[in-house]
This record gives sequence, C-alpha cells and structure tokens, in this order.
Amino acid sequence: MQLTWIDVLLFLLFFLVVVGVSMYKSRREKTGEDFFLAGRGLTWPFIGLSLIAANISTEHFVGMAGQGAGAAGLAVASYEWMAAICLVIVALFFLPKFLKSGIYTIPEYLEYRYNAAARGLMAAYTMVIYVGVTISAVIYTGGISLYTIFDLPLNQAVWLIGGIAALYTIWGGLKAVAWADLFQGSALILGGLITLILGLRAVGGVGPFLEANHQRLHMILPGDHSVLPWTALVIGLWIPNFYYWGLNQFITQRSLAARDLKQGQMGVIFAAGLKLLIPFIIILPGMIALMLYQDRLTAAGATTDAAYPMLIRNLVTPGLRGFIFAALAGAVISSLASMLNSASTIFTMDLYKRRWNPRAGDKAIVLTGRLTTALFVIIGCLIAPRLSSPRFQGIFNYIQEFQGFLSPGVLAAFAFGLIVKRAPEKAGVWALILSPVIYGLLLIFFGNVALFENWGLKLGEVAFLNRMAVTFLAIIGVMILITARRPLAEPRTMPERKGFDMRPAPAVKWLGGVIIALTLILYVVFW
Repeated sequence: MQLTWIDVLLFLLFFLVVVGVSMYKSRREKTGEDFFLAGRGLTWPFIGLSLIAANISTEHFVGMAGQGAGAAGLAVASYEWMAAICLVIVALFFLPKFLKSGIYTIPEYLEYRYNAAARGLMAAYTMVIYVGVTISAVIYTGGISLYTIFDLPLNQAVWLIGGIAALYTIWGGLKAVAWADLFQGSALILGGLITLILGLRAVGGVGPFLEANHQRLHMILPGDHSVLPWTALVIGLWIPNFYYWGLNQFITQRSLAARDLKQGQMGVIFAAGLKLLIPFIIILPGMIALMLYQDRLTAAGATTDAAYPMLIRNLVTPGLRGFIFAALAGAVISSLASMLNSASTIFTMDLYKRRWNPRAGDKAIVLTGRLTTALFVIIGCLIAPRLSSPRFQGIFNYIQEFQGFLSPGVLAAFAFGLIVKRAPEKAGVWALILSPVIYGLLLIFFGNVALFENWGLKLGEVAFLNRMAVTFLAIIGVMILITARRPLAEPRTMPERKGFDMRPAPAVKWLGGVIIALTLILYVVFW
C-alpha cells in the first residue's frame, strides 16, 4: 500500500504529539515510585484507557481477528466478554487488597502471603514469559501488520516499533506510558470502528454479513472443538482471564498506581465496559475479511493471521491510511511500552533491590529500570522475526499456549491464599513449582506441538484451555493436601498502607452488575 504525503504527515503528527506530551508530563520522575507507579497518582480515565491500550495490540488485530476468520469464529469473543466479568470481580475483591498493602509488584504480594521463595519464583517465571513470549510476540505482530499493509520490511518494522516504545518508556516510566495510552487507546478504538464500517459497506451492510456468517456467530462450540470447546468456558477460560486481569503485572501496574481506591475501582470498571465493544471492532472485521478474500486467506502456506491487515490494505482510502497506520502502530507500541515498564519493574524491585542490592537508592533504582527496559526491547526485537515459523500455529496460539505454564499456578496460589487463610508457605511455593511441570507434561502428551508428535509421545490432542483447567485443579488438590497436613497456626498479617484513602466508589457495585448483565445478554443473543 502506498502512503500519500497526507498519510505520512498524519502519522508523524500523531506520534510527535504522543511522544512529546508523554515525555513532557513525565519529565520530573525521580524516585522509584515516580518511575514505576507514576507517583501513585493516576485517576480513573487514565487507568481505564491505559488498561485497554495495554491489552489491545496487534496481537488482537492479527491473532484474534485471525481466529475469528478461522476455526473459532465469534466464539473467540469469550476472551473479551468473560474478561469484562473478571474485571468487575478484580475491582471489587482483588484491587482493595493490593492497594491496601501498598505493593509495587504482584510477586511482592506473594512474599507477604507466603514467603520470599514464592516471590522469587513468580518474578523469575514472569521475566521469562514477558521477554521470551509477550514482548517478542507483540513486536512481531506489529511488524507483520506494517509489513502486510504498507510493505515495510519486517526487520525495519520490528525495530521501528521497539524504538518508539523504548524512547518514552525509558524516559518517563509509567506516567509517560499512561499519557501515551490516553491518545493511543482512543485512536485504536476509533480506528477499529472505521475499519468495521468500511468492511460492512464492502459486503453490502449488516444484513448480508449476518446471513453469510450465521454459522460462525455462535459463542458455544462443540466439546471436541480444537480451539474453544464449550468445556473450556466452564473452567479453562477463567484461568487465563483472572490471571491476566488480576495478577499480570503489566496490566495491574496502572491500577496499583491509583490515587485512591475509588479512582482505581472506577478505572477498572471503565475498562470492563470498553471490553464489551472490542469483539465488534476486531473479530467481526476478521470475519468480513474472510468473506472478501477467502481465496487468499486459505491459499497454500497462508494463515488467517493476515485477515485484518488484508482488510485494511484493500479498503482504507488515502487520507485515512495515515490515521489507521498510527492507530495500529500505537496499539502495539502502547502494549509494548506497558510490558517493558512492568518487566523492568519486576526485575528492579523483585530481583535487583530485593535480592542483590537491598540498599539501592532512588537513583540506582531508576537507572536499573531504564537500562533493563533498553535491554528487554533489544532482546524482543531479536526474537520477534523468528515467530513467523509455521510450527507456532499462529501468534495468538503461541501466546496463549506458553501462558499456560504460568497462569494456573499463579492463580491457584493467589486464590487459595486469599480464601484459605491458614494455607502454609509450602502450599504457595509448590503451586508455582508444579505449574510448569504439570502443564509441560500435558503439552507433551496431549498438546499440538509437532515436535512431540514426531517423537511418538502424543496420546491425543486436548485444547490448551482444558489443559490449563486440569493443571489448575491438580495444583488446588495438592494445596489442599499440604494445608490439611500442616496449616498455619495463625493467618499471615498483611501490611497496611498508612494514609491511603480506602473508601470504595459508591457506583462500583451497580455498574459492575450492569456490565455482568450485558455480558450475559450477549451470550444469550449469540448462543
């Protein structure tokens, strides 16, 4: 696709504003709390839009839209609509406990609840997943989008995206990220709506679209479906959703930076409401792309990951291309910046300061955060081009599959520790040790990895969400046995932040109820 001078001008102006404003607003970040938690002063609009901007990336525009055009159809919207319910629960139950304790990171909470070993294990796992999977995957999907739409060479696209994100993240930390998210979150939602409208116009309107896709507009799929069987909705899908929205550092970091509990809760509820809209601006365009370009998407060697970029390449007119280009690039840059900031936060606070240099001052902490941000983006840019290999079976599958090593154990440790007050230290530690072991064995014997099939180790194929559910339930069983044998004599005393306003937002409960009701209505409509 050729860009006109107006497209290039719009793109450059957008990022000049985003980078300029974010760097200006974060120019006085001196302490660790300033750099990693924006001085703990974020209000609800920043928190809500930043949560969505951190979450929605080309992982969605490429991977989720590709699943919508592929085997899953609209059913992949469960990731978004169930996330809305999870966010309501996070706002009501998880967030008050985290804000009350005054933690910097989610692994830090595990030390208070269990011990330092639990904190160290989660920090180490998270670093590996962030750098090896999520950061590199987001860079790759951004690069492949720019390559598909604008013919920008993949390696150049990868380093362009990484460079822009690193620039303002290294400069200003979370405050810079939050200000950038305010622009980029709004742009990606508007850009998605424009693409949806253009796509519906191309297929003749809403009526022809519904008629052509009536078999694909179902949320409940057969139990033997390879991607999203209905059994996964019972337990499996809740695990990555609760882990992602309640316990995943790069998402929760902006809510940990809330000015008070009221602002934090309203920000999370705002994000929950926006999640209900996401399938309409991401998954439906993927299905439209299949209607328009089925031959190209199903050709030998092609994958449905190209559905959304192909739609933009062929439908967006000159003048709008620059804005769509900026919205897509902004989506990936926003998510990448959030991941880089959170990965550097965990490295600095959970590993560097906690274990290697406990006496580190603010200057050393901020410098370490900036240096590790730069290192992580370089590693991610080096890994990203390798993710185009067909053995990963699409980038969305790659991300979700590898998250399975971590999310069941982390969710089990947190949920069991919150509910069972006398769960001992060993219960939390063993939850984190067993998670990659159990999931790894299930992947070998029941996964879809061709390497293990070639070795003759596969016994069958089970959807990864069901493997997550089995891992989670097995870990809970082990934690029950450990607790029954040696429970704590007294529940652990959690730290309490002094002077922090813990008054809840009065509207949170009824707004949360409305969001849950709307989610259930959507499931009934698209049953």
